[in-house]
Amino acid sequence: MAIAGLFAGIGGFELGFAGAGHTTLLTCEVWPPARAVLHTRLAAGAGHADIRDLQRLPDGTTGLCAGFPCQDLSQAGRTAGIGAARSGLVEHVFRLLDTAAAPAWLVLENVPFMLHLDRGRALHRLAAAMEARGLRWAWRVVDTLAFLPQRRERVFLVAARDFDPADVLLVDDVEPPARETRIDREAHGFYWTEGTRGLGWAADAVPTLKTGSGIGIPSPPAILLPDGGVIQPDIRDAERLQGFPAGWTEPAEAVGRSTHRWALVGNAVSVPVAAWLGARLKTPGQYDSARDRPLAADGRWPRAARWDGTARHAVQIGSFPTWAERPPLHRFLLYPGRPLSARATQGFLRRADASRLHFVDGFKDRLRAHLARMRALAAASAPA
Repeated sequence: MAIAGLFAGIGGFELGFAGAGHTTLLTCEVWPPARAVLHTRLAAGAGHADIRDLQRLPDGTTGLCAGFPCQDLSQAGRTAGIGAARSGLVEHVFRLLDTAAAPAWLVLENVPFMLHLDRGRALHRLAAAMEARGLRWAWRVVDTLAFLPQRRERVFLVAARDFDPADVLLVDDVEPPARETRIDREAHGFYWTEGTRGLGWAADAVPTLKTGSGIGIPSPPAILLPDGGVIQPDIRDAERLQGFPAGWTEPAEAVGRSTHRWALVGNAVSVPVAAWLGARLKTPGQYDSARDRPLAADGRWPRAARWDGTARHAVQIGSFPTWAERPPLHRFLLYPGRPLSARATQGFLRRADASRLHFVDGFKDRLRAHLARMRALAAASAPA
């Protein structure tokens, strides 16, 4: 299959689909640091900057991929909704679908908060747009944790004219292995910027990698190691936690701040999820309609759904299409992380102590021990 990658970012869809044998004819991405990565890393076809100016797709394009902007749909963002300036750009995807040489299928990716924001208005709008064009559709929340030690849920939506997207997206389903973890045996990720209402705790994994602030301040998680050390992962390991080779985003430094690499990684589509989806597009399975359930009477969207050309259905399926074996997180990491600073540790502990959150036994004790070590190191290096 020959694809066009819209809102291509750093090429998560394109790299994953290439692994499944698909060819990229065009990428479209407006942010210069991301375009620098695409130009250097992907042997793709034509590059285009602004989707609003893209009038047609290359001849032979059979599919569209689009991780369209999530800023207006995410819980951490503006939550302005699908009609706002950034996330509303998805309308240009449908404009391009309506061209004379319209692609036969479409894959969209975005944050799961869109299921709930504004009573699911975003998905109502997307579903109506696809149905009006005679496209069958299916969507599903998929967790990157199925492939890599990062807990990252995203909605993937497939629409098509000539095949049933349920045969692609809603066939593979496994139960992840039940594992007990201990803080003295496995690494545990959390967000040190939180601690009042939550902390993004992830056992033997990191919580969802974020984009950071709009002015380029990165927001990497912290990792409590089994030996009691507390680090922030190196950007190269963050790239690997999204399925990219280490150093993938280095070309961005030629046109922007080095800290923008964190935003690029946080915005990206996870490569192994795209590879799984690309493989299923190449070799569909057979959807079992016994998974169909009635949609909720109150109009709430489920975590998986489909339209068979006649009716909409909720679908009973999990967020793990597979479970890939991987080393424990502390062995997965290849690069020395930066120790969490005394200031950051102290701020987190202050919020945690004032909150009503429940923490794993020994967690805050280990944070206090780390704080003492960081203070001692600072004292030892201070001028006499």
